[in-house]
Amino acid sequence: MSSQTTSEVKNALSPDSLTRSFTFCTGIENSAPIITCPDGKPMRVDQMAESGHYERWREDFQLVHDLGLRCLRYGPPYYRTHVAPGRYDWSFADETFAELRRLGIQPIADLCHFSLPDWLGNFQNTDFPHYFAEYADAFARRYPWVWLYTPVNEMLITAEYSALRGYWNEQLCSERSFVTALCNAVEANIRASEAIMRVSNAWFVQSESTRYYHPYSPDSVSKTAHLNELRFLSLDLNYSHSPSGRMLQYLLANGMSLDQFDFFMNRSIRPSCIMGTDYYETSEMIVYPDGSTKRSNVLGYYGLTRQYFERFRLPIMHTETNQYQPLNAAYWLERQWANVLRLRQEGYPMIGFTWYSLTDQVDWDVDLRLPRGHVNSSGLFDLERRIRRVGVEYRRIIREWGPGLAASYVRF
Repeated sequence: MSSQTTSEVKNALSPDSLTRSFTFCTGIENSAPIITCPDGKPMRVDQMAESGHYERWREDFQLVHDLGLRCLRYGPPYYRTHVAPGRYDWSFADETFAELRRLGIQPIADLCHFSLPDWLGNFQNTDFPHYFAEYADAFARRYPWVWLYTPVNEMLITAEYSALRGYWNEQLCSERSFVTALCNAVEANIRASEAIMRVSNAWFVQSESTRYYHPYSPDSVSKTAHLNELRFLSLDLNYSHSPSGRMLQYLLANGMSLDQFDFFMNRSIRPSCIMGTDYYETSEMIVYPDGSTKRSNVLGYYGLTRQYFERFRLPIMHTETNQYQPLNAAYWLERQWANVLRLRQEGYPMIGFTWYSLTDQVDWDVDLRLPRGHVNSSGLFDLERRIRRVGVEYRRIIREWGPGLAASYVRF
């Protein structure tokens, strides 16, 4: 405590002050899905390995601290930690979480990021929610000082990329497999949240892709309308918010049972939830009559977040955004930050902003589908841990805006 300034102590995150304050954040990417290589062999794509984090985690945490950040989206690699039913290897987590605690960095514990341990298979496995809840319970008991969680990251993307687009894990491409994966991911998130709540006074940040679809022509209106309802499904089920009749019909037609629907509509985790909103260039799309899409940026984070808030009425945290350096990442940061400020000034309960991630990532330009080793220059630092221009600008924003925004009842 002696190493912290009076301002840091006063504005420290706590469960009681979270929704009345504001925090800046970044993340360390820990996704590790299974893909199929060109030779037909399966391969796990571990972003912590690709970024060098396993060897340089102490340095990475110090970079977070030196930026002035006291919050980090971070979790141990799930596939390496949950080694069998009731068996866990906490060796890496023990070291890393102890260091985060020493530095005064509050983790948003990212427990499942796009992949499962080998023994659980993939997101078609209906046993996943049960075993994941056991894992969450064990994690919460081992690290009782952690009180911010993202149990299952981007549930909609997880199901879509694994079971509708065929990119990862089960690599299926049907509406039925998508609904199965979505139901399993959301049920796992709920059961894990309930398990953690029995152990600690926790908050849950549902980091989820925010989306909107624009019709190109009258012939694409119907397809667009379907996509604009589908985008809410993971949060509808997670927050016990009844989807439209058309979406319920879609779910039932593709394998969800009425008992499953009743389960989702009768949970009680919502009062402990923060609506995490991720915004990228791909968050808005123009939809053509043949179903193809093209990127569009019309409404922006401001417009999309207002739509999601009107539906769910929860505190909001901007949980992911980035841009590649050649496309002027610093300008993209300034634009996203302006959207967040405008929302907060208008009275929306914006409680945080995140540039994701700390360092550059690898092969996200092809959605991790091929092991090309292509560095994506989207980080605050490059893979040699040299600060990028966007990192310098983020550091300025944190320094100039942080103290005032972190205080309760901010006035502009």
